[in-house]
Amino acid sequence: MNSFLIDAARQWVIDSYPYNSYHLLRSLEWLDRLAPGSREAVRLATLTHDMERAFPGPDAPVNSGANDDEYYRAHSERSARIVGGWLREQQADSDLVADVEALIRAHEVGGWPEADLVQAADSLSFLDTNVDLFLGFARSGRFSVEDVREKFELSYNRIRVQEARELALPLLHAAQARLAAIQIAPDAVR
Repeated sequence: MNSFLIDAARQWVIDSYPYNSYHLLRSLEWLDRLAPGSREAVRLATLTHDMERAFPGPDAPVNSGANDDEYYRAHSERSARIVGGWLREQQADSDLVADVEALIRAHEVGGWPEADLVQAADSLSFLDTNVDLFLGFARSGRFSVEDVREKFELSYNRIRVQEARELALPLLHAAQARLAAIQIAPDAVR
């Protein structure tokens, strides 16, 4: 169920965010598994929810830790602004743009059924694709092991969609086991 905008957004993600586009692409796959036939706005928001990270700039939020709520709010707002601007450039309908922006603003926390789906797809994809990234942050000292553990648990605990929680639980357990192995032998986990 692709539209011109979904196809264009997919290419924009790949071209603009090469270092973590897989997370966004995988988020859409998780959404399509959880809620096949979701509206275009939900699919677009899921596919583009982290795009602000692809565009460094003086207004880019700074993450002070793996669980920085202020950072996640600013990240969501900036992503909504950037994606909204891109959609306007594509001459998307203003109602669609507003809908996508609202869903992206809520992608970290959910809050209504469609926002909960975007958030669940984000969490599933995080636990599916970004564990190695955060294990690297723990190894390098960028984030403490405890911060990374909390990030893994938060990614699971914030999920409101029951089916997504069931799918995410084994991913969480695998991430926790790999993190525990770092504490025992930092060079043993690769």
